[in-house]
Amino acid sequence: MDIIPVLDLRGGIVVRAHRGQRDQYRPLESLLARTSDPSDVMRGIYSIYPFRSFYVADLDAIMGTGNNEAVLWRLKAEFPAAVFWVDNGIADLSSARRWLSANLGHLVIGSESQQDTALVLHLSQHDRVVLSLDFRDHTFQGPAALLREAASWPRRLIVMTLARVGSGAGPDFDRLCAIRNLAADRQIYAAGGVRDGADLTALKRAGIAGALVATSLHDGRLHGSYLEVE
Repeated sequence: MDIIPVLDLRGGIVVRAHRGQRDQYRPLESLLARTSDPSDVMRGIYSIYPFRSFYVADLDAIMGTGNNEAVLWRLKAEFPAAVFWVDNGIADLSSARRWLSANLGHLVIGSESQQDTALVLHLSQHDRVVLSLDFRDHTFQGPAALLREAASWPRRLIVMTLARVGSGAGPDFDRLCAIRNLAADRQIYAAGGVRDGADLTALKRAGIAGALVATSLHDGRLHGSYLEVE
C-alpha cells in the first residue's frame, strides 16, 4: 500500500490543514520538525520512513494568490529520490503541458479547480497525471459531468474528503467504496481522516491502493511498523 505524506504549502512554509477551511490554516507544528520550513518537514518525515512519494498542495496557486514553485524546485534538488504529486489549481491544457514538461513531478488535477471536463479528457492517458475528486461535506466540488464520466478518469484517483482533513474522524469509507465501484481497475488513494495503522489496514482490505496522510504523522500516531502495510 502506498502511504503518501502531505505538504500543504502557503507563503513558502508548511501549514496544518483542518477540514478544508484554508483561511484558518496555521504554520505546522510537528513532533518531527523544529520549524515549518518545507526542508525541515521533509527531513523529519524521512526520519521515520523512506517514503517514495509526497503530495503537495500549493495553496497559494490553488487560491490564485501566488505560488510555491520555487519551494518545489528547492525540495526537488534537496530530495532527488522523492516523487512529488502536485495540486496547484491548473485548469487549462497549455498550463498543464508547460508544467509537465518542467518535470517537477506528477500533476494532480483537482476537480474543485475545473470548469469542465476538457483537461481531464485530454490528459487521462498521461502517466504523470492524477485526478483528485474533491468533496466538501456531501457535495462534489467540480463539474458534475466529471464525476459521471468515469471512463475519462486517469489510472490514479485521489478521493479527497475535505471535511475530514486534519479532523481525526477516520476515512470516508462509504464514498471511497462508491468511487471504487465506478473506477474499474484504477488505483484509488484515500485523503482525509486517516488516524492510525488500523485505518490503513482497513483501507487496504477495502481495495484502496494508498492513502494521503499528514496530521497522524506529525502527531506521532503513525510511525514505524504502522507504515509497513503490505
